[in-house]
Amino acid sequence: MRYFISFSYKGTAFHGSQTQPNGVTVQETMEQAFATILRVPVALTFSGRTDAGVHAEQMVAHFDQDKALPANLASRLNNLLPSSIAIHDIRPVTNEAHARFDAVARTYHYRITMRKDPFAAELRTRVARGLDFEAMNSAAQLLLGRQDFASFCRVHTDVKTTICDVREARWIIENDNEATFVITADRFLRNMVRAVVGTLFEVGRGKMTQEQFRAVIAAQDRRSAGHSAPPEGLFLVAIDYPRDLFLE
Repeated sequence: MRYFISFSYKGTAFHGSQTQPNGVTVQETMEQAFATILRVPVALTFSGRTDAGVHAEQMVAHFDQDKALPANLASRLNNLLPSSIAIHDIRPVTNEAHARFDAVARTYHYRITMRKDPFAAELRTRVARGLDFEAMNSAAQLLLGRQDFASFCRVHTDVKTTICDVREARWIIENDNEATFVITADRFLRNMVRAVVGTLFEVGRGKMTQEQFRAVIAAQDRRSAGHSAPPEGLFLVAIDYPRDLFLE
């Protein structure tokens, strides 16, 4: 039987979401908890990957298990896992369902603050005041649609295509000190959101015009875009799937 598990995590203490040899990751931590409770190895396939310091309000992974799962598995996992990881639900899906390839949309938020706040330091990126959000929103509209986003993709990334369909891209001003960039697409490239935000910062600071931003997209060259924004402000907030994947 195949299952989808939905969970969230604060990425500050992790070296990214997926297992790697040099550092503690979300996947490694969760698989150890599964093995402790079920007493068999469990391999999780994540819907995507996040870098060190990036957070997820909703991440999804799938796993296979021949035996029936304990009814209280989510609760037992939450009791065992660190406070930085929370399990939301575990649902049976069709045997062919895939957490990564069957996702039809993903939404990220990038959250910034214009004031020094010790309680938000790990969850928002601090920026200087004076960003022109109107100019940034005008430039963000150029991201919409199906196009090549190679300019915002980490170099030497093994992907078959750098084409994505961006369905929403806008800045929301929450109050005098905080704002959030919302972006939704069918898929995202490695480092794409942070590269987009870093380049929009250039627009907001008056260092790049809207036409220059358009030229960055057209260049399909990472060197033409701005620096990647820091990781702490980035959150994966939603992943959408077809309803017919779920068995209950």
